[in-house]
Amino acid sequence: MNSVSLIGNLATDVDVRDVPPDKKVASFLLAVDRPGRDAGADFVNVTTWNRQAEVCAEFLSKGSKIGVDGRLRSRTWEDADGKRRSAIEVVAHNVQFLDARVREESPFETVAP
Repeated sequence: MNSVSLIGNLATDVDVRDVPPDKKVASFLLAVDRPGRDAGADFVNVTTWNRQAEVCAEFLSKGSKIGVDGRLRSRTWEDADGKRRSAIEVVAHNVQFLDARVREESPFETVAP
């Protein structure tokens, strides 16, 4: 089973791009606090698609608190220097706005694709 649930704060603004033919993808970095003595945060790349991407870009900004449900996706590519690179990211199926201000402004409490 490939299922991830996270709660955290956006460490970046939402970056939304058009993907041919008629899709949109948004990406952002989510800071998730570590419990216990190992204080600090883990930074997780998150992507969302289509209507969910548009709503996240419109209502969220750096510092916004959200909950994310989704799945892990790994990808590899070759950089400009020819080195093989890899990353693991969360593809969000559901984004929940947890800041009261954002919930009041948005017509959506939970945004699903």
